[in-house]
Amino acid sequence: MSAAKKIFIDQLHEGQQVEDLFLVSRKTLAETRAGKPYLALALMDRTGEIEARLWDNAEQYDGAAEAGSYVRIQGTARSYRDRLQLVIGSLQRVDEGQVRLEDFMPASHRPGEVMVAELESVIARLEDRPLHDLLRTLFAGETLELFCRAPAAKKMHHAYLGGLLEHTLSVTGMAARAADHYPGLDRDLLIAGALVHDIAKIREFSFARLPFDYTDSGRLIGHLVLGAEMVRQAAARVPDLTPDRLDQLIHMVLSHHGRHDFGAPVLPMTPEALILHHLDDMDAKMNYIDQLRGKLSGPGSHWTDFQRPLERFLYLRPMDDEEQEQEGVNPAAQERQRPAGPSRQGRREKSEFEKRQQTLF
Repeated sequence: MSAAKKIFIDQLHEGQQVEDLFLVSRKTLAETRAGKPYLALALMDRTGEIEARLWDNAEQYDGAAEAGSYVRIQGTARSYRDRLQLVIGSLQRVDEGQVRLEDFMPASHRPGEVMVAELESVIARLEDRPLHDLLRTLFAGETLELFCRAPAAKKMHHAYLGGLLEHTLSVTGMAARAADHYPGLDRDLLIAGALVHDIAKIREFSFARLPFDYTDSGRLIGHLVLGAEMVRQAAARVPDLTPDRLDQLIHMVLSHHGRHDFGAPVLPMTPEALILHHLDDMDAKMNYIDQLRGKLSGPGSHWTDFQRPLERFLYLRPMDDEEQEQEGVNPAAQERQRPAGPSRQGRREKSEFEKRQQTLF
């Protein structure tokens, strides 16, 4: 029997008494200046993350609050240095089988069945039959199931369930527009590359539970080389795909990070590979920026803190009401701590998918 979660992090406010379930994403047993032990925790649910402190009897509760475990806490929401924090009086561990995992997993705001339908439609529209057959071979069975569930990254962008499919479709949509704008591009090759460029993230990341982490293969090999292996293995079942065509597609997978110091074993050396690199980079950065914008409130533009991944400050305006609705942002939570990633939104109408198809393909 699952335990029901009653309140989420983006609903907390100053002074609120809290007794509820959370996922421990980080834990440190530290000491105060006086030498008294305390627990410094980061707690998560599907709407975000919040810092928490347990000051009394820390050693007693230490074993119950391991990273990746679920706990029921009793405490109070307090403001500390202008950020909301939970001060915990007590906690107890809760078995994973007693919680609803969807309460703790951040997820794409786009309905999964709509994204799958879009993926299938994109593949069906390819005129290059060997590439079409290769993609049908790749995006099937367990691979498709994992691809629809996986995050696109551990933290920086699309770091939520369904994020990999959402990111892939976004890059593919931009690739279709680029092919319309630059007629010298090989449209089907570019779209195929956009679809498969991150496919091995299903092997790079472990995402059955939070916090997301790298698999052994992910750390040792990485998704670029793993992706090249997946594409070549699938191509063995598509005899009509020529070696040169396969090499160009694999080149796009291996080079899409764009630079050797970003992990690319080769630099983009075809027009399609070069375009794919820039589209992938742009979509990742815009998703990162949208997450920052979702945390802002008040009129006008605002300076962010220094953003280390981008190595700069950013001058951003908050999302308007329409953008908040599209991104699954809870407007009532704008005055409180915002989640690190998008919250789950209600299902979108299928007409939106049809509209995207008319526009992109």
